[in-house]
Amino acid sequence: MGEIVGAAVVAHVPTIVMPEEVRRELNNGQDFSLGPGLARLREECLDRLAPDTVVVFDTHWFTTVEHVLTAHQRRSGLYTSEELPRTMSAVPYDVPGDPQLAAAVVAQAEARDDTRVLACDDPYLPIHYPTVNLLGFLQGAEQWVSVGICQTATVSDFLLFGELLGAAVANLDRRVVLLASGGLSHRFWPLREFADHESASLENIRTPEARAADEKVLAWWDTGDHASVIDFQSEYRGHSPEGFFGHYLMMVGALGGRDCRAPGVRYSAYESAAGTGQAHVWFEPPAAGWKD
Repeated sequence: MGEIVGAAVVAHVPTIVMPEEVRRELNNGQDFSLGPGLARLREECLDRLAPDTVVVFDTHWFTTVEHVLTAHQRRSGLYTSEELPRTMSAVPYDVPGDPQLAAAVVAQAEARDDTRVLACDDPYLPIHYPTVNLLGFLQGAEQWVSVGICQTATVSDFLLFGELLGAAVANLDRRVVLLASGGLSHRFWPLREFADHESASLENIRTPEARAADEKVLAWWDTGDHASVIDFQSEYRGHSPEGFFGHYLMMVGALGGRDCRAPGVRYSAYESAAGTGQAHVWFEPPAAGWKD
């Protein structure tokens, strides 16, 4: 029987792959905490747990008519970001996949009439930097699967997909880690003001209200109060959480949804990235399991 052995909300912002001297120049001589935080997460969590498969909920991969997840035996190539080619250009990647897990999720969905899921092994399927930027820090010997964000999904739809993923894992001989690759509030500064707001200072979060909302979510994660985070979604949408917060909702859906009581451990400071809220938060099951 398979199990989800750990999960995290992780930031993928371009600064983590910039040279250290550039990061310090942007951040008033100090380094951002996000890059070192990912390295520590690898050493303290993934190396210890040795998962067979890592599932990434990728907030730059948008779908419309169905949930889609990768089903390749392997993906490899060079990645250049259409958003920021100055920073992410011709980045090599070589990622073994887990098509059996992808097919198992589809099988869970096919038994229902309230969701649609596609496992895609098209060799021309693009890859995105919420997956690629994590690889240099977190990739080991695991298989990796990426999951898109269905932009027509509701909170309930995201939670349901996570539930089906959790059921698929339970039916396979897998140790799995889930990575919700995305930020918190996600509004950027206008172009002409951008250069004045590139440091990690929380004064650069786009609005004080967005910062307050992010801090509520982080406090609930600290105590394992996932039900309150889920209930907060209609209000939180007013601060444009990245990917409709689908990365987190699918992750927590796989961990029991509202019944998940796993407290979070922070692997970075809460930081601004050009106005957006960012943090790494790791979750492991309590002794009694993910759910009450």
